[in-house]
Amino acid sequence: MIETDLELDDGRVLHVYDTGAGGDGPTVFWQHGTPNIGAPPGPLLPDSARLGIRWVSYDRPGYGGSTPRPGRNVASAADDVRAVADALGIGRFAVMGHSGGGPHALACGALLPERVRAVVAVASLAPFGAEGLDWFAGMTAAGTAGLRAAAEGRAAKEAYEADAGYDPEMFTPADHAALAGDWSWFGDVVGPAVEGGPGGLIDDDLAYVAPWACDPARAVAPVLLLHGGEDRVVPSAHGRWLAGRCTGAELRLTPADGHISVLGGGAAALEWLADRSA
Repeated sequence: MIETDLELDDGRVLHVYDTGAGGDGPTVFWQHGTPNIGAPPGPLLPDSARLGIRWVSYDRPGYGGSTPRPGRNVASAADDVRAVADALGIGRFAVMGHSGGGPHALACGALLPERVRAVVAVASLAPFGAEGLDWFAGMTAAGTAGLRAAAEGRAAKEAYEADAGYDPEMFTPADHAALAGDWSWFGDVVGPAVEGGPGGLIDDDLAYVAPWACDPARAVAPVLLLHGGEDRVVPSAHGRWLAGRCTGAELRLTPADGHISVLGGGAAALEWLADRSA
């Protein structure tokens, strides 16, 4: 893994991860969840090597080694991905995101149609206030409280996070089994994301409950949505709403999966990406 700090024209720095070129498969930009740093998903690297996939990713602004970007929205991800791709000489690529990374991946598909070959969004949120969607229905009490605080503004969200703690009830038994197994990898990306404070998480949540400044329906590249039917963090109604909004999107809904265990479908999703990025 090559890690570099990319200085942008506006003076910000993005901490970038790159598994390096060399395979015959596509380049895939990873959009990480909340709160994570941007290292590509370790459990998927063996299948990535088999498919010749090159992973590129970055710490979202305010996380890890990346400079905060005050007032960023979901659409801001497209600017950062374009800057990283240009700096690395990458023309076209696919995008994959999990959880809070899902909206950012969809934003890239909507705003970079000339660059993005395909999009995978796993357990993705739908836009806040989406018509016909009860946005909070099915979320745990803690998850709902945190996002409702964000909807009240930065001061309310900062006050909430000052006393917030980890709620194990957000995860299903299948999720806890995944976290105890291959996806224990999350321990490597969550700890570094929060050790400097909750700033990145706060900026993420504020972005989720604000206008995205892009419409996922504008994506012209193929879109694959993975969602667990038992997800308590981002209920599956979000995935169903996105599938109805994004023309031609494919929804793979696995009824017994939660927010983490749904990543068991990640290898098949990479096959899907590779097929559509050739």
